[in-house]
Amino acid sequence: MESTAKWTGGFQSVVDNGRSQSVVLDLPEEKGGSDKGATALELTLMSLSGCISTIFSKIAGNSDVAFESLKVHVEGSVPDKAKTITGVKATVYVNSDESEEKLQKILDKTMAACPVGILFEQADVSMESTLVKE
Repeated sequence: MESTAKWTGGFQSVVDNGRSQSVVLDLPEEKGGSDKGATALELTLMSLSGCISTIFSKIAGNSDVAFESLKVHVEGSVPDKAKTITGVKATVYVNSDESEEKLQKILDKTMAACPVGILFEQADVSMESTLVKE
Protein backbone atom coordinates (compact mmCIF):
# COMPACT_ATOMS: atom_id res chain seq x y z
CA MET A 1 0.00 0.00 0.00
CA GLU A 2 1.31 3.47 -0.84
CA SER A 3 0.30 7.07 -1.46
CA THR A 4 1.82 10.10 -3.14
CA ALA A 5 0.76 13.73 -2.69
CA LYS A 6 1.49 16.25 -5.45
CA TRP A 7 1.19 19.91 -4.54
CA THR A 8 -0.89 21.78 -7.14
CA GLY A 9 -0.73 25.30 -5.71
CA GLY A 10 -1.93 27.18 -2.68
CA PHE A 11 -2.81 24.61 -0.06
CA GLN A 12 -4.05 22.07 -2.60
CA SER A 13 -2.61 18.63 -3.25
CA VAL A 14 -3.72 15.66 -5.30
CA VAL A 15 -3.22 12.48 -3.31
CA ASP A 16 -3.20 9.07 -5.00
CA ASN A 17 -3.19 5.50 -3.77
CA GLY A 18 -0.45 4.22 -6.08
CA ARG A 19 -3.06 2.57 -8.32
CA SER A 20 -5.53 4.64 -10.33
CA GLN A 21 -7.54 6.58 -7.73
CA SER A 22 -6.86 10.09 -6.48
CA VAL A 23 -8.50 12.78 -4.37
CA VAL A 24 -7.95 16.53 -3.99
CA LEU A 25 -7.06 17.85 -0.54
CA ASP A 26 -7.33 21.53 0.31
CA LEU A 27 -8.09 23.91 3.15
CA PRO A 28 -11.39 25.76 3.52
CA GLU A 29 -11.46 29.41 2.45
CA GLU A 30 -11.48 30.66 6.06
CA LYS A 31 -8.07 29.00 6.52
CA GLY A 32 -6.59 30.39 3.31
CA GLY A 33 -7.46 27.57 0.94
CA SER A 34 -9.79 27.47 -2.04
CA ASP A 35 -12.08 24.75 -0.58
CA LYS A 36 -11.62 22.47 -3.61
CA GLY A 37 -11.36 19.34 -1.47
CA ALA A 38 -11.48 17.88 2.00
CA THR A 39 -8.74 18.56 4.51
CA ALA A 40 -6.43 15.69 5.37
CA LEU A 41 -8.05 15.44 8.81
CA GLU A 42 -11.54 15.36 7.27
CA LEU A 43 -10.31 12.57 4.99
CA THR A 44 -9.58 10.43 8.05
CA LEU A 45 -13.26 10.63 9.06
CA MET A 46 -14.31 9.96 5.48
CA SER A 47 -12.06 6.89 5.52
CA LEU A 48 -13.64 5.71 8.76
CA SER A 49 -17.22 6.03 7.49
CA GLY A 50 -16.28 4.24 4.26
CA CYS A 51 -14.50 1.50 6.19
CA ILE A 52 -17.50 0.92 8.46
CA SER A 53 -19.82 0.78 5.43
CA THR A 54 -17.58 -1.66 3.54
CA ILE A 55 -16.91 -3.98 6.48
CA PHE A 56 -20.58 -3.96 7.59
CA SER A 57 -21.63 -4.95 4.07
CA LYS A 58 -19.03 -7.70 3.93
CA ILE A 59 -19.88 -9.17 7.34
CA ALA A 60 -23.62 -8.95 6.65
CA GLY A 61 -23.15 -10.78 3.35
CA ASN A 62 -21.04 -13.48 5.00
CA SER A 63 -23.75 -13.86 7.67
CA ASP A 64 -26.66 -14.01 5.17
CA VAL A 65 -28.06 -10.79 6.65
CA ALA A 66 -29.92 -8.76 4.02
CA PHE A 67 -30.43 -5.00 4.06
CA GLU A 68 -32.01 -2.52 1.66
CA SER A 69 -29.87 0.51 2.47
CA LEU A 70 -26.94 1.49 4.66
CA LYS A 71 -25.69 4.94 5.65
CA VAL A 72 -22.82 5.70 8.04
CA HIS A 73 -22.55 9.16 9.58
CA VAL A 74 -19.34 9.89 11.51
CA GLU A 75 -18.69 12.93 13.69
CA GLY A 76 -15.26 13.74 15.08
CA SER A 77 -14.65 15.85 18.16
CA VAL A 78 -11.82 18.36 17.92
CA PRO A 79 -11.81 20.38 21.16
CA ASP A 80 -10.54 23.97 20.89
CA LYS A 81 -7.10 23.27 22.34
CA ALA A 82 -6.66 19.85 20.71
CA LYS A 83 -4.65 19.57 17.52
CA THR A 84 -6.54 16.53 16.28
CA ILE A 85 -9.62 14.36 16.68
CA THR A 86 -10.10 13.13 20.24
CA GLY A 87 -13.42 11.30 19.92
CA VAL A 88 -15.59 9.78 17.23
CA LYS A 89 -19.30 8.97 17.13
CA ALA A 90 -20.51 6.74 14.30
CA THR A 91 -24.22 6.35 13.62
CA VAL A 92 -25.09 3.47 11.30
CA TYR A 93 -28.51 3.64 9.66
CA VAL A 94 -29.69 0.28 8.28
CA ASN A 95 -32.94 -0.42 6.46
CA SER A 96 -33.53 -4.14 6.93
CA ASP A 97 -36.15 -6.72 7.82
CA GLU A 98 -33.60 -8.42 10.07
CA SER A 99 -33.89 -8.09 13.84
CA GLU A 100 -32.19 -5.19 15.57
CA GLU A 101 -30.26 -7.71 17.67
CA LYS A 102 -28.85 -9.41 14.57
CA LEU A 103 -27.93 -6.05 13.00
CA GLN A 104 -26.24 -4.94 16.24
CA LYS A 105 -24.10 -8.09 16.20
CA ILE A 106 -23.04 -7.25 12.65
CA LEU A 107 -22.17 -3.70 13.76
CA ASP A 108 -20.18 -4.99 16.75
CA LYS A 109 -18.19 -7.32 14.50
CA THR A 110 -17.72 -4.46 12.03
CA MET A 111 -16.30 -2.11 14.65
CA ALA A 112 -13.91 -4.82 15.86
CA ALA A 113 -12.69 -5.54 12.31
CA CYS A 114 -12.59 -2.10 10.61
CA PRO A 115 -8.87 -1.36 10.08
CA VAL A 116 -9.39 2.41 10.06
CA GLY A 117 -11.32 2.20 13.33
CA ILE A 118 -8.51 0.12 14.80
CA LEU A 119 -6.05 2.90 13.89
CA PHE A 120 -8.26 5.45 15.67
CA GLU A 121 -8.43 3.24 18.77
CA GLN A 122 -4.66 2.68 18.77
CA ALA A 123 -4.29 6.48 18.72
CA ASP A 124 -6.46 6.63 21.88
CA VAL A 125 -9.38 8.26 20.07
CA SER A 126 -12.57 7.33 21.90
CA MET A 127 -14.98 5.49 19.61
CA GLU A 128 -18.75 5.18 19.98
CA SER A 129 -21.12 3.51 17.55
CA THR A 130 -24.91 3.52 17.42
CA LEU A 131 -27.23 1.43 15.26
CA VAL A 132 -30.44 2.97 13.93
CA LYS A 133 -32.74 0.41 12.29
CA GLU A 134 -34.94 2.08 9.70
